[in-house]
Amino acid sequence: MPMAFILINSEIGAEESVLNSLRDLEGVEEAYIVYGVYDIISKIREETMEKLKELITWKIRRLDKVRSTLTMIIVEKAE
Repeated sequence: MPMAFILINSEIGAEESVLNSLRDLEGVEEAYIVYGVYDIISKIREETMEKLKELITWKIRRLDKVRSTLTMIIVEKAE
């Protein structure tokens, strides 16, 4: 199953709102507010690469108050 980590920048003061919306999405396994260059980190997983791309493009990136994202798709799972 394709998996990715997404780093998200939100509008100032909207971190919790974005986090709550993100956690409601199917395919989002984990999401946390973090300190640093990005505001939120999330781990997502879907059945196919196409569904993973749709989740990122049509759901996560279009959440209200999301300013930008950086997606890191996992190439190989460590055993």
